[in-house]
Amino acid sequence: MFRRGALRGAPRCFCRLCYLCDMILPDLSTEISYKTSRSGGAGGQHVNKVSTKVELNFNVPLSKFLAEEQKILIQAKLAAKINADGILQVIAQEERSQPANKEIALKKFYQLLEKALTVPKKRKATKATKASKERRLQSKKRASEIKVLRKKV
Repeated sequence: MFRRGALRGAPRCFCRLCYLCDMILPDLSTEISYKTSRSGGAGGQHVNKVSTKVELNFNVPLSKFLAEEQKILIQAKLAAKINADGILQVIAQEERSQPANKEIALKKFYQLLEKALTVPKKRKATKATKASKERRLQSKKRASEIKVLRKKV
C-alpha cells in the first residue's frame, strides 16, 4: 500500500484505527478536479462578480490510489456526498477568496476520507465483577422487600 515517506508533502493520518495508520495519505491531487462558481452570502458587490465558491470533485470508483475495499468503505459511509456517477463532492464557500476556499475544501476532503476509512475499535467482552453482582442482587432484594411491605396483611 503506501509506505512512510513515499510521498512528500502529503497529509499524514494521525488516526490509530484506519487503514492508513502510520502511513501517508496518497497525494490525490492528480485525481481531484475543482469547479468554481459565485458564492452567496455577505460580501456585497464582490460576491456578485467573483467566483469564490469551490466545489471539489473526486471520482471514487476510478481512483488508482485507493484499494477496492477502501473504495467500498468510502462509498458506503459517504453515500450522502457521492452522486449517481460515483463522484464525491465537497463544497467550500466560507471565505471571500477562492484560494482559501480551495484549501478548506481540500482539508474537508482529507478529513472525510480519514473518517470514512476509520474502523471502530472492537469491544472487548468483560466479565461482571463479584462485587457488582452482589450490588445488583442487593438492590433487587431491597426492591422485593419494598413490594412485600405494600401488600395487604
